[in-house]
Amino acid sequence: MTDRVVDHDKTTGESVQRLKRNAVGTIGVIFMAVATAAPITAMVGNVPIAVGFGNGSHAPAGYIVATVVLGLFAIGYATMAKHITATGAFYGYISHGLGRVVGMAAGLLITLAYVVFEASLIGIFSFFTQNLVSSLFGITIPWILPALLMLALNAILTYFDVNLTAKVLGVFLITEIVMLALGAVAVLVQGGGPDGFAVAETLNPIGAFTPAAVAGASAGLGLFFAFWSWVGFESTAMYGEESKDPKRIIPRATMIAVLGVGLFYVFVSWMAIAGTGPQRAVELAQDADTASEIFFGPVRGTYGEWAITVFNILLVSGSFACGMAFHNCASRYLYALGREGLSVKLQRTLGATHPTHGSPYVASFVQSGISLVLILAFLFAGMDPYVHMYTLLAILGTMAILIVQSLCAFAIIAYFHFHKMHPSSAHWFKTFLAPLLGGSGMLYVVYLLWEHKESAAGTASGTLLFKLTPWIVVGVFAIGAALALYFKFRDSRRYELIGRIVYDDSEVRD
Repeated sequence: MTDRVVDHDKTTGESVQRLKRNAVGTIGVIFMAVATAAPITAMVGNVPIAVGFGNGSHAPAGYIVATVVLGLFAIGYATMAKHITATGAFYGYISHGLGRVVGMAAGLLITLAYVVFEASLIGIFSFFTQNLVSSLFGITIPWILPALLMLALNAILTYFDVNLTAKVLGVFLITEIVMLALGAVAVLVQGGGPDGFAVAETLNPIGAFTPAAVAGASAGLGLFFAFWSWVGFESTAMYGEESKDPKRIIPRATMIAVLGVGLFYVFVSWMAIAGTGPQRAVELAQDADTASEIFFGPVRGTYGEWAITVFNILLVSGSFACGMAFHNCASRYLYALGREGLSVKLQRTLGATHPTHGSPYVASFVQSGISLVLILAFLFAGMDPYVHMYTLLAILGTMAILIVQSLCAFAIIAYFHFHKMHPSSAHWFKTFLAPLLGGSGMLYVVYLLWEHKESAAGTASGTLLFKLTPWIVVGVFAIGAALALYFKFRDSRRYELIGRIVYDDSEVRD
């Protein structure tokens, strides 16, 4: 018996292969979305940079600001998800709100972002694995070995039913959240650190915009790393076609992911800095060799050295979970672009789903191939998996995804208030003011990234890829727009397909 669905889209009349229906519920969607944020990697990797070179001990306040801005965006995003269910999420939303030309441009750009994110996470996974093996067994392994292992596991696991991926990610996600929570709760129970809970030095929102009291620090850099910690939460919408009740599950999962992750980040970063002591935390964060002690110190003092070993193991599993989640995202965007019939050959390959598992298996293998090429390119260039591959590809992907998120926010406003779609759902706050403020906030973060891109890249800022990053983003966006314009004037039927293959409300799921 096959789980693949082949039907005609109600909007276009095109024959398309659908992903497996009723495959995942609310918890599964949340696991896959939150896994892309990689909480343990975001905390241990991003918070020390924000503390040492950004807004100092007020880094938790930066996470408060990010929670508010992304929460506002999510309100409009969740409302849009009630009316449009498409694997191409941003691609479909922007096409409906801002038109097919901008939609196709954004579709290629967001696909680029997710494609490079997998290779980026493979880089940091390799780095963490090297460190773990060295600390446990005293041997040094070539980073390419764990890189290829992760690439192969991603390809195998995502070949099957999406529910398998959700279960694997769920196990990894729960363990890393438990570990972070154990450290934070220990500080809470003990009444804080040397300065108590240091509320004024950590949680004052005004402090989020104040640089640390050290030379060269920038509050903007701290805010950027706070927003960077959320990248991937919006992936909830791309699982709509595979969820059991997308009109309820996707909006609910989106809000839970954004607000839940936000509150958790604020609490964990606050307890880590309070437990270490605000001034001491800034001092530790200034040195790459001691930066992780902001988290490890309170954990070691409470539970012992064994907990640090567990922490390092979870850094490996957490980065793996994040990379696998991004592999899923990239595969689904490639599939969404392929199945729309802009090319018959692409529709039969990239747009194909597995006859048994209902997964976008061809797109998944293509994504694995692209990641392999990127990994080998960095290997043969003699670059470091963390300093270069993780950092440079993460900056490229983050710049692309923030631009598309901003466009999506404005597309929501256009969809409900300019095109007058679903007037019963149009609301002055939910579909206008909230996405307007959220989108404007994310444009500000794009500006912060541009202003502090050298600091974010560190020693990798002198590489050719770093210098080409803005041009790659602009170039991919322009290619997408040009492709849409080509279809508009040369093949109007295919032009009408752009962003229009969506799950139809009238369909009944068995």
